[in-house]
Amino acid sequence: MAHYRLTPSDFAFLWEECQRCFYLKHVRRFSRPGGPFPRIFGAIDGQMRNYYMNRRTEEIAPALPPGRLSFGEKWVESRPIHLPGYDDTISLRGRFDAAITFDDGSYGVIDFKTSDITRTSLRLYARQLHAYLYALEHPAPGKLSFDGPVTVLGLLAFTPVNFSIDAAGQAALTGGVKYHAIPRDPEGFLGFLEQIAGVLTLAEPPDPAENCVWCQYRDESRASGL
Repeated sequence: MAHYRLTPSDFAFLWEECQRCFYLKHVRRFSRPGGPFPRIFGAIDGQMRNYYMNRRTEEIAPALPPGRLSFGEKWVESRPIHLPGYDDTISLRGRFDAAITFDDGSYGVIDFKTSDITRTSLRLYARQLHAYLYALEHPAPGKLSFDGPVTVLGLLAFTPVNFSIDAAGQAALTGGVKYHAIPRDPEGFLGFLEQIAGVLTLAEPPDPAENCVWCQYRDESRASGL
């Protein structure tokens, strides 16, 4: 029986881009080099978090219930998940961007994105946030949990539109920030994990995605003997 510790960020794009690469990372421990996004996006997201920290939700997004963005960058880890029909288990470990403490004692989990959010990307990021939700509601012993329910999941997305430089040579990106609510769907998320388990438990890696440049590179490297 095997156990797979999965990273929520892989649910957004690695799984969608190439299930073979996902399998190789988590079963064969053979990862793509580097990270999924350039570091600049993480730097911008971090500045957004710093700006909003300790602010009231009325200042952040009127659609949110009354509360305050109270802390961020916390690691979570779930206890092992036993999925129907599989002997192998899965656990989830990752770090969410920020949490909101609502006035009624409940919580929200928020991620910051530097992106123009589409319907497709919202669906992918929803998997990531639901992984944090599951880990908070089913924590491994000694790992983070909240003392109230998580009632809200969402994204705060910054879409850069303009670039400017002032007289002192200081550059700035300006654009809009929009809040995107993500409905809770724990049953749908467990169904997604069953899809993942179906791939991870294969005896051999699945076929590469048609346009996966990493798989093409590996295949061409083997063919050339390099």
